[in-house]
Amino acid sequence: MMISTKGRYALRVMIDIAENQHDGYLPLREIAARQEISEKYLEAIVKSLVKAQYLTGLRGKAGGYRLTRPPQEYTVGSILRLTEGSLAPVACLGDNPPDCPRMADCRTLPMWRELNTMIQNYFDGITLADLAKGVQPGNDYVI
Repeated sequence: MMISTKGRYALRVMIDIAENQHDGYLPLREIAARQEISEKYLEAIVKSLVKAQYLTGLRGKAGGYRLTRPPQEYTVGSILRLTEGSLAPVACLGDNPPDCPRMADCRTLPMWRELNTMIQNYFDGITLADLAKGVQPGNDYVI
């Protein structure tokens, strides 16, 4: 499994908005500048996030984007599945698995299922709020 730039950038956009929205809408131009990502490329990513109701957009001078829910209600898994599709490590565990005549006798399938479960649980256990926390001022000391 390789996460594409679309998935990685979607996470960066969502984190940026979670950290900076402060009861207002954030212009895509500002998000793109902070994240050093092409505004044109972000338009396509944001469009899919709006369509899935992860973000809401407002046109006009005070327009931009904002989260539709609190950051703790978004998981990394949900964002990645939206942008990447299946996170399954092998095709037979994907959303539309191909027919496989060997599936009943496959010696490796239990291993792939366990890995798939670990991947899903790992990404579903991390929220946008967790990623947006970052280093808080005053909490960056080392003992």
